[in-house]
Amino acid sequence: MFFLDYIACGKNLPEKIEKIVSGIADGCIQSGCSLVGGETAEMPGFYPENEYDLAGFCVGIVEKEKIIKKESVEEGDVIIALASTGIHSNGFSLVRKVFDVENSDIKSPRKELNYKSIGETLLTPTKIYVNSVLELLSHINVKSISHITGGGFYENIPRSIPDGLCANIKRSSIKVPYIFDIIREKGSIPESDMFNTFNMGVGMCVVVSEKDKDKSLDILKCSGEDAYVIGEIIKSNEKVVIY
Repeated sequence: MFFLDYIACGKNLPEKIEKIVSGIADGCIQSGCSLVGGETAEMPGFYPENEYDLAGFCVGIVEKEKIIKKESVEEGDVIIALASTGIHSNGFSLVRKVFDVENSDIKSPRKELNYKSIGETLLTPTKIYVNSVLELLSHINVKSISHITGGGFYENIPRSIPDGLCANIKRSSIKVPYIFDIIREKGSIPESDMFNTFNMGVGMCVVVSEKDKDKSLDILKCSGEDAYVIGEIIKSNEKVVIY
């Protein structure tokens, strides 16, 4: 319904604040949300002049009878991935350590990143899925949704699945952007840790019945999503298996 922001900075530079708020406004437009207010706090001595802290919160509403209940998930349901636009907003503490961003070249174009730099690739805006998911919900009985944010696959998907069931995910089906391969190789990070930190190219997962699979994929693709099946629900006490 609406969003409010909070910006704290060492020095209020109007042209920079304007760019930040403009980005927030763009996100609100994409999600059909109103930016109704906020606060800008100038705090010299606490923040350096060129640094700022940004936070925000939003309020939403849903009819009680339309609340998605994970208890409807059952064996044989399919898991559909909605592709991410990159690493999104999670895992940057590890990314900064891996690339030593303040002391290394992250601005030079790289062929394997379609001639974008590492810095530009890492700053690709986070995908907002609101409109696509609302369109899907208006036509399909979606059984569960998991936003793949901090904690990756292993911490987010389990919250959307009842006890006794497991997300059985085929590793080879996941379209992993090359930036994640660079992070893994440069940081010597085990793949299990990658899937427990990053979205690995999957920004959101939805679970639907097998009979609704094709229609769901059509709806999501018509909404502009790169959507594809990555697995199914099986009986198991392991919440997530990537094989």
